[in-house]
Amino acid sequence: MTELEKLEAGLEYDFWDKEVNARKLNAIKGCQKLNSTNPNDEEAVFIAIKELFGTVGENAIVLPTFTCDNGKNIHVGKNFLANYNVTILDIAPVHIGDYVMIGPNTLITTVNHPLSPKGRRKHLGIAKSVKIGNDVWIGGNVTILPGVNIGNNVIVAAGAIVTKNIPDNCIIGGVPAKIIKNIENDIE
Repeated sequence: MTELEKLEAGLEYDFWDKEVNARKLNAIKGCQKLNSTNPNDEEAVFIAIKELFGTVGENAIVLPTFTCDNGKNIHVGKNFLANYNVTILDIAPVHIGDYVMIGPNTLITTVNHPLSPKGRRKHLGIAKSVKIGNDVWIGGNVTILPGVNIGNNVIVAAGAIVTKNIPDNCIIGGVPAKIIKNIENDIE
């Protein structure tokens, strides 16, 4: 198997591989274009988002400075907002629902590395998808780790580190994030 095939199969892969790295280099170009687009030109910003992401719903807003690893693995629904300095390391797919707001300085990552120094010296990575439901508000300075699924109508408190799956209709916070309280979904 090639390193790219290993990555896509969910196996350990060499992140310094030329094919794998080519995706990152392409994402850097797309991020540069998005970040340098005049933010007052909403149509041009939306076009840059559509060129960078895999799929985009209507009314997507991404403020500078945005960074990602691939771009094509990011799938967002309608009325999406990524505030300043959001990073999505989308080595694996990241699916984000409708009406999602992501606070500034947030990191969503799908990539992890071995615990052993021998594995890290081999430049090994392993990727796991992240899914975020509808009507989610992610506060500033949040970190969402690989393989996490966040349900619908969830509020993630600022500074939280989300290490495990989160059910619908709750507020979470802390390090690691835990359910603080359940909340009503008033649109169902």
